[in-house]
Amino acid sequence: MSETKGVDAAGISGLREVMLGQVLAPADTGYDEARQVWNGTVNRRPALIARCEDVADVQRALGFAVEHDLPVAVRGGGHSVAGFSTCDAGVLIDLGLMRTVSVDAQTRVARAQSGATGAEFDRATQEHGLATTLGVVSTTGIAGLTLGGGIGWLMRKHGLACDNLLSVDLVTANGCLVTASADQNPDLFWALKGGGGNFGVVTSFEYRLHPVGPMVYGGGVAYAPEHRRVVLESYRELTRKAPDELTTYAAMTAGPDGSPVAAIAACYAGDPAEGARLLDPTKAAVGEPLLDGLGLLSYIEQQSRVDEGYPRGEYHYWRSCFLDDLTDDVIDVLVDRASDVQAPPALELIVEHMGGAIAEGDGAFAHRDAKYDVLIAANWTDPVDQDRCVSWARDTAAALEPHSRGGYTNYEPDADGAYVQDAYGDRLVRLRALKAQYDPHNVFHLNQNVTPAS
Repeated sequence: MSETKGVDAAGISGLREVMLGQVLAPADTGYDEARQVWNGTVNRRPALIARCEDVADVQRALGFAVEHDLPVAVRGGGHSVAGFSTCDAGVLIDLGLMRTVSVDAQTRVARAQSGATGAEFDRATQEHGLATTLGVVSTTGIAGLTLGGGIGWLMRKHGLACDNLLSVDLVTANGCLVTASADQNPDLFWALKGGGGNFGVVTSFEYRLHPVGPMVYGGGVAYAPEHRRVVLESYRELTRKAPDELTTYAAMTAGPDGSPVAAIAACYAGDPAEGARLLDPTKAAVGEPLLDGLGLLSYIEQQSRVDEGYPRGEYHYWRSCFLDDLTDDVIDVLVDRASDVQAPPALELIVEHMGGAIAEGDGAFAHRDAKYDVLIAANWTDPVDQDRCVSWARDTAAALEPHSRGGYTNYEPDADGAYVQDAYGDRLVRLRALKAQYDPHNVFHLNQNVTPAS
């Protein structure tokens, strides 16, 4: 076996001997498949991929990387839009084999290993009529989503994914396994609720669960693109009066046939009949829909209904803007920028209604009092479209900048720390102090990186 990025064959063999899981080098069968991540724009070649099966494997892989002064990337589901789930010439700690989810229905607590996806978590919890906030694409890994905050259909009623954490087990930069909770290492626990992967390799999460489903009122309704303004105005009126049980998105996107549409998607975390009562006036205010898919559906269906729109290997560049209000000026920008929305490529503007229980949470997630978040999503399949799509997303973010209070870490691209201050605001000073305590040499820097305080 030849040397791999400065690591000799003996070193690799030694790691293989002590790991329960698999260690893949570039010359090994399966390496090329194993290095792939969700975002097709990311094409990196780790020196080694350590496919961990337990906590000890994580500790051994991390220790190997630190000993050989190699970059460390951590992959749960591999859905990082910015490509943080992998690296060039470093050690990729792959948690994809660690995906057990166990549920205690009596205490309404779930314990999940960090390689699990939202779909796997939902299947386990819905067996007991329980759920907690996760994302809206069920193939997304729970780890990165939760550590960045965790926007999803239950957030206004039950808070972000990170707000439902009861404890976290993680391996710190020095190789120690620690537990963070309200009672153990509470400062670290605070940092993990929105601070991303800056503080270690999370091996498992413990979540609070809530009675949800099995049926909910949800889905979406789509209108012709000339109704964009009235859709956004009606959506604004709906969200200003919405109870916490109702989470809704407004989307300037493409329909199933690729033609542009203006849509409203919803999930009501309560009596389905009440959800219908709340949404019917908004539907009537807009007019005749092209497609009306609002109605009774299982919570599992609600969580996975847009999965097909975000397939593995498609190209993505996203930005986001938190807003204090959906003003007329913001609507003007959204309507103007939506004139380019079509498929292919799939350019999308998605307004996410925040508020409710989010404002009551604590942790490093900084934008708790924002009323909305705008996801600016450029998705394409032909590499020739990349420059145009990235330019559209950047120009749209620039047009919204006068109204923005910062972006969501899980949506922002990697730009050498350009978005960190806006993401964390006044929490950044405390985060940097904790980074200096738990990772003073910035071993975990492949993230929206919080640099250690001097």
